[in-house]
Amino acid sequence: MGRPTESVVDGSKASSPVHPKDLPAVDRLLRLPAVAALVAEHGHTRVATEARSLLDGLRTQALAGALQPAEVASGALADALARRVSERLAPRMRAVLNLTGTVIHTNLGRSLLADSALQHLLALMTSPNNLEYSLESGGRGDRDSIVEELLCTLTGAQAATVVNNNAAAVLLTIAAMARGKEVIVSRGELVEIGGAFRMPDVMSSAGATLVEVGTTNRTHPHDYERAITERTALLMKVHTSNYAVQGFTTAVDEADLAPIAHARQLPLATDLGSGSLVDLAQWGLPREPLPQEKLAAGCDIVTFSGDKLLGGPQAGLIVGSKEAVGRIRKFPMKRALRMSKLPLAALEATLMLYLRPERLTQDLPTLRLLTRPTEAIRALAHTLLPAVAHAVAPRFEVGVVELMGQIGSGSLPVEKLPSAGLALAPLQKKGAGRALDELATALRQLPLPVIGRVADDRLLLDLRCLEDTVPFTAQLAALRERLA
Repeated sequence: MGRPTESVVDGSKASSPVHPKDLPAVDRLLRLPAVAALVAEHGHTRVATEARSLLDGLRTQALAGALQPAEVASGALADALARRVSERLAPRMRAVLNLTGTVIHTNLGRSLLADSALQHLLALMTSPNNLEYSLESGGRGDRDSIVEELLCTLTGAQAATVVNNNAAAVLLTIAAMARGKEVIVSRGELVEIGGAFRMPDVMSSAGATLVEVGTTNRTHPHDYERAITERTALLMKVHTSNYAVQGFTTAVDEADLAPIAHARQLPLATDLGSGSLVDLAQWGLPREPLPQEKLAAGCDIVTFSGDKLLGGPQAGLIVGSKEAVGRIRKFPMKRALRMSKLPLAALEATLMLYLRPERLTQDLPTLRLLTRPTEAIRALAHTLLPAVAHAVAPRFEVGVVELMGQIGSGSLPVEKLPSAGLALAPLQKKGAGRALDELATALRQLPLPVIGRVADDRLLLDLRCLEDTVPFTAQLAALRERLA
């Protein structure tokens, strides 16, 4: 016969498994002093829900004869319930330490927002704002006006509009300019980006017909000229930012393609994908094409991203002529793709930084990380080496290594970024793969997850993106415990 509920809750000891009827009722569990404190902090609804779920699980164990008295003592029940509430209320999206060597990492949130953008967000999101209100006239305003003047100033465009990402910018541009008509694109530029998002599929979704010209590696001006018919509505260039075709190649640039398009009264659009507003070569980085150059070359529309090389929030930026941007802005699909107040505020604050170009490597986190001297990163690795080696001893050896990272997010795919970091290798070669998996898992399960990469039988921690070392070193004791 089972022990009374009171003695189980009070933590009385017994050697036999707990019977299901010995489990406390939800109300009794909620009256425990420690649980009452949980209710006061989180509310009755949340704690009661978790209490029911906890007791259901314990009842299943009890029916299987696998529940011991210690597990249902009052202290154990209160602790288990507190853990469940904490886990349920913990956010799924969490900050991590990106030690992968990829600066603009698609899976880790891409660009980091500048401090000024965060301060601007906090100020605007906690109060009403003039998102669509004109402070000059006192009437309805246009949210595009918040960033349009900035974009025109920075790119030389006549007009600009923004949507929620660059895929949307491309989709909207094609739909507004060529729905029910044909769009001519070089076969070598029919790219696929993340999530199987393919240019041919975008054309179809936008209601346009794709006309491929040229070959995978060579396209000439006459290929475009011969393909133009009365059904042609748009000529389009796509910057192949996420791959490179090398060797026997020929492509038609915008400066040569614009006269062909305009002689037939057709608009020319170019999608830069990643997009940069400054010449990265001035800091010794590989060069990316600039929107202002494409507009100067004769493009009517240029689309690019806000959360890659530009260093801002997720956004699709569309700049170009008044006529072309006006058509895009008026197209019904635009409303469905428009930016909300939060990323729009962050975008404005980010674009403002470009008005002070000499300060960009200080104020813009993405550019600051990309231009960080390798010597400084190497010195940091030597500084961290003893503490990391102690945390993973005696199972792993640690050494400072030269590394090659990358910009990331489809930007400059064949270019590498010299860096440095720490290499953690198992001392026992047998079972090295399992040991590395365990180490990578332990790093990911830290309060502030640490994300590295495994290569050549080592776990590599590229330190280019580690600026504040305190959150990292503060967790090394917890890492040591996990590996013990």
